[in-house]
Amino acid sequence: MKLVRKDIEKDNAGQVTLVPEEPEDMWHTYNLVQVGDSLRASTIRKVQTESSTGSVGSNRVRTTLTLCVEAIDFDSQACQLRVKGTNIQENEYVKMGAYHTIELEPNRQFTLAKKQWDSVVLERIEQACDPAWSADVAAVVMQEGLAHICLVTPSMTLTRAKVEVNIPRKRKGNCSQHDRALERFYEQVVQAIQRHIHFDVVKCVLVASPGFVREQFCDYMFQQAVKTDNKVLLENRSKFLQVHASSGHKYSLKEALCDPTVASRLSDTKAAGEVKALDDFYKMLQHEPDRAFYGLKQVEKANEAMAIDTLLISDELFRHQDVATRSRYVRLVDSVKENAGTVRIFSSLHVSGEQLSQLTGIAAILRFPVPELSDQEDDSSSEED
Repeated sequence: MKLVRKDIEKDNAGQVTLVPEEPEDMWHTYNLVQVGDSLRASTIRKVQTESSTGSVGSNRVRTTLTLCVEAIDFDSQACQLRVKGTNIQENEYVKMGAYHTIELEPNRQFTLAKKQWDSVVLERIEQACDPAWSADVAAVVMQEGLAHICLVTPSMTLTRAKVEVNIPRKRKGNCSQHDRALERFYEQVVQAIQRHIHFDVVKCVLVASPGFVREQFCDYMFQQAVKTDNKVLLENRSKFLQVHASSGHKYSLKEALCDPTVASRLSDTKAAGEVKALDDFYKMLQHEPDRAFYGLKQVEKANEAMAIDTLLISDELFRHQDVATRSRYVRLVDSVKENAGTVRIFSSLHVSGEQLSQLTGIAAILRFPVPELSDQEDDSSSEED
């Protein structure tokens, strides 16, 4: 994402002009745009024209519109963002108050104006415009006959390809069918890796599986690379890291990211930081439940006692339609930072973010136990009984 211009007044009202450069920038934009904002961007509009003879025709024209945002639609697979709203600025093709949907396009600038730019939104712009935050981890999560090729970016886990091949069981005295099917499966996975993983950007490729599948696959891949003189795979061999996962499904990626060897290789990536924070929360919940809480009310009470060491919060909560509720989350984030706490904003498109969403989307690891919170929890559970 490229920041072209930033005009924000002392009262936090103002506008920013941005240029989305990568598909992931659309996800950042989705988290920036809120209902009630005004968005100015280039778009295509179908316009009816009447000739001097009275015949009516229609043609598509490119024009720049300013909309008051009413609805936002994001397609996570295609990384496309559509913003619907009413026109609020005079235009020769579109009447004031007329509805239009703008599809934001890569490499075309847009200007977003808000009455109130909060700290969470401003921080996201900073992160999105920092080149160090681009995708740097790829993963192949596999089991016999099933593989998912994923890109782990700082904000989301993108499934780039799914490979499924039916592999017959080994028969006594005849394994040829099984072996042929397995070879066909491995070959398709290698092709998917070459098609979807850009080795000039990716720092590390995780190959995760149960049993010995990952070892057998890597042996096959590099033997074929030597035979076919595939320089790309051979030059990037050191980037492949084999780790355990319980299955070939996408959710097993969290286990792979939790692996200590992976954590050391990915220590500078946001994805690994989120996974570790969630892992620490679960450990604390198990061993010291007085220092781990989730749910907005409990976390706010812990913050009042200045007890929060790490706040875990899903970015989904900042997309809340109600301004007062959204402001409540922003105030909590600001307050935790003021009290020298760490704030981890999880992406709801990440495997770790999906898990946090199951815990109400907000959780906290405390510096010290807060007895009143534990007592309240006991009281509420006894009332339910």
